[in-house]
Amino acid sequence: MSAPKNKPFVPIPQKYLLDFYEAAEYFGIGINRIRELTKEPDCEFAVRTSDRKTKIIRTKFEDYISEHRII
Repeated sequence: MSAPKNKPFVPIPQKYLLDFYEAAEYFGIGINRIRELTKEPDCEFAVRTSDRKTKIIRTKFEDYISEHRII
């Protein structure tokens, strides 16, 4: 299923929710590491959508990265 042709392009820095690929590209972290982090019990930067996909809350993940020395 392809995206509608009139769907607006939103740059990653302006998006609130990112998929794993966008988050990996934006933050320079591997997709597998991001998946691991979202599975931690205290993860506050990931949400599940109604279609059962996990998305990253960009601003909360930025805060998480700022607070941790090792990711």
